[in-house]
Amino acid sequence: MRIDPNISLVFSTDKGRIEQEKPVEEVPQGDGIVRIHKDSKGRKGKGVSVIKGLGLDAKELKALAQKLKKQCGCGGTVKEFNIEIQTDNREQIKTLLEKMDYKVKLAGG
Repeated sequence: MRIDPNISLVFSTDKGRIEQEKPVEEVPQGDGIVRIHKDSKGRKGKGVSVIKGLGLDAKELKALAQKLKKQCGCGGTVKEFNIEIQTDNREQIKTLLEKMDYKVKLAGG
């Protein structure tokens, strides 16, 4: 039996399906300034505050988001290395982040 070098192994009865390794997501590095945007597109008019430019990995972002949600008394999530907090009160978020030694700017309308 001849083995063709152009054929790769897709399924093996020893180990089952062979899955490709997932690529590791790199943390985007910002310019050191955290920006807070107000966004309401695709949310039926409900406004959220989007926090960008933190430069933290996924685990630290989730911990920071949890802390901000508790302080603001609202919900939120982490998407694509951005934190979305379900409140229009950007000033409160700004003061909380400044207490944690971040440089913060309010961006957008």
